Amino acid sequence: MLDVNLKNQLQAYLEKITQPIEIVASIDDGDKSRELSELLNEIAALSDRITLIERRDDDERKPSFAINRPGQDLGIRFAAIPMGHEFTSLVLALLQAGGHPVKLDDDVIEQIKNLDGDYTFETYMSLSCQNCPEVVQSLNVLALLNPRIRQVTIDGALFQNEVEERQIMAVPTVYLNGEVFGQGRMGVAEFLAKLDSGASKRDAEKLSAKEPYDVLIVGGGPAGAASAVYAARKGVRTGVVAERFGGQVLDTLAIENFISVKETEGPKFAAALEEHVKAYDVDIMNVQRAEALVPGSKLIEVKLANGGTLKSKSVILSTGARWREVNVPGEREYRNHGVAYCPHCDGPLFKGKRVSVIGGGNSGVEAAIDLAGIVQHVTLLEFAPELRADAILQRKLYSLPNVTVVTQAQTTEITGDGQKVNGISYKDRQSGEQHHIELEGVFVQIGLVPNTEWLKGTIALSKHGEIEVDARGQTSIPGVFAAGDVTTVPYKQIVIAAGDGAKAALSAFDYLIRSSVETDEPATVAVPA
Repeated sequence: MLDVNLKNQLQAYLEKITQPIEIVASIDDGDKSRELSELLNEIAALSDRITLIERRDDDERKPSFAINRPGQDLGIRFAAIPMGHEFTSLVLALLQAGGHPVKLDDDVIEQIKNLDGDYTFETYMSLSCQNCPEVVQSLNVLALLNPRIRQVTIDGALFQNEVEERQIMAVPTVYLNGEVFGQGRMGVAEFLAKLDSGASKRDAEKLSAKEPYDVLIVGGGPAGAASAVYAARKGVRTGVVAERFGGQVLDTLAIENFISVKETEGPKFAAALEEHVKAYDVDIMNVQRAEALVPGSKLIEVKLANGGTLKSKSVILSTGARWREVNVPGEREYRNHGVAYCPHCDGPLFKGKRVSVIGGGNSGVEAAIDLAGIVQHVTLLEFAPELRADAILQRKLYSLPNVTVVTQAQTTEITGDGQKVNGISYKDRQSGEQHHIELEGVFVQIGLVPNTEWLKGTIALSKHGEIEVDARGQTSIPGVFAAGDVTTVPYKQIVIAAGDGAKAALSAFDYLIRSSVETDEPATVAVPA
């Protein structure tokens, strides 16, 4: 299964194992069990510290395998053949079980070890999901560090009977002790925030006790990361508070238009952003949601959802945007039960089924093309008289035999049976006729909406809810700047957001210099020589 290059790379990684580990496989006579056995035998052959044990007489899911130490059950299991995006999760689990250190701060490790309770996690994922590996890897770490935590990673496409029984129509979906715990991308910090009831209060106290910043950046996407780097390079006290570092980039599969980077994936790009920011003296406060902006004559306050408050002499808002909703009956009722926003993540769960894509721009057409290779049939609905996607994408779309394109289609309702989607209704804008299509999934791809609800009534916003900025990134509030997809700057692209972030940081620095002179206060800005 593994080609020569991949084997060589894996063997180099496995040399970092310092203690013996056992892979205990649960298999039967099926084709998938033979495929898993082949993979695990190839891995075991690459290291004399790995022993493979195959069992057919247990009650575990088949095929699946556990990663243990001799005489010690680590609580880590894969009910999957973890290739694709999950191959990294497999390699990390092997390394960490084999003694390679976990890359977490000591206080976080101690917090995991001190979690009180018995936790059994089941994580449903798809091998094409770019958001799933972080969830899988985070829960594997929790299981490794706390013997009362167990985690099994389940490939929804491999165990479709479970997916159908539990009506799982979005990944990653995490169950805890048999009940739905969460859906979507989550990391160690997010899990701890939900499991450790006292963590929120402790975080609020720590955050409120921090000294004021010179530049505080709200948001950790490309704009926020660029702002942080440029501000820190000026030698000013810089902080970044973000709900999730990386922002919407984490939900992006392929990035092929960031200049100098020919191609990469969203999560990999987000990790590079964070690594770059951490190379400087920047205080990163992750998994923190801003709820209010309070302007002041000397200090600006940012109030957080957990009750904490941060203060700064200047603020850069880079909270980005999220997928726009259709806002029709049934959309919210059936979200994650047939209504989805990520075709790469959730597409495999609709294998052989009928789906619709709403939106004829690049993202909608790309989604339809990707889904056509998995599902039985795709109906693409576009509001306008013609598609807006690039010509090359349209040519590919129209060449596919199992895709129907309907233009001038106004979606009016997403229907369901009370548990999951069973159809979509639309009006022909030209004739006025109503139509209904029976299907099992709806993928919404109609653009973005800025994350500015928390700023309404505080700062000047456009009719679309975007933060109004001038050529320097200045907002309607002195000392408050904004950058990226959350602003009125046209063309929501990563490269533009990064440039705007750098510009906002330079403008904030200039503001700090000028305001310190105007108020006759000694400047706290230390300009590097």
